[in-house]
Amino acid sequence: MPAAALKPLPTQSTSKRQVLMDLPYEPVAKSPLPPGRPREWYVTHNRRLKAMRLAIALLDSGVYVPNQARNEKIRSTAEAIGVHPPSDTTCHMVRALMRYAR
Repeated sequence: MPAAALKPLPTQSTSKRQVLMDLPYEPVAKSPLPPGRPREWYVTHNRRLKAMRLAIALLDSGVYVPNQARNEKIRSTAEAIGVHPPSDTTCHMVRALMRYAR
């Protein structure tokens, strides 16, 4: 038998037993933001955090392509995970995160 036939395909699992995942993970303890920055920095920082949370929630729900993530879908996901409805700018940022993560 050729050696290539023994090598598992990329879609095949190489683990011998099922790996248990202890979900859901607890969020990391929050630390205070650094003082002395301009207000716009804090706004942008919090918007990025919100966009990351929403992108992760969308990926977990099965939305893998930015074209599937319309504003309505992003806002309904935000409601489902308990986040305030995002602005159009934040929705755009969520799609950008999904696009560049591929």
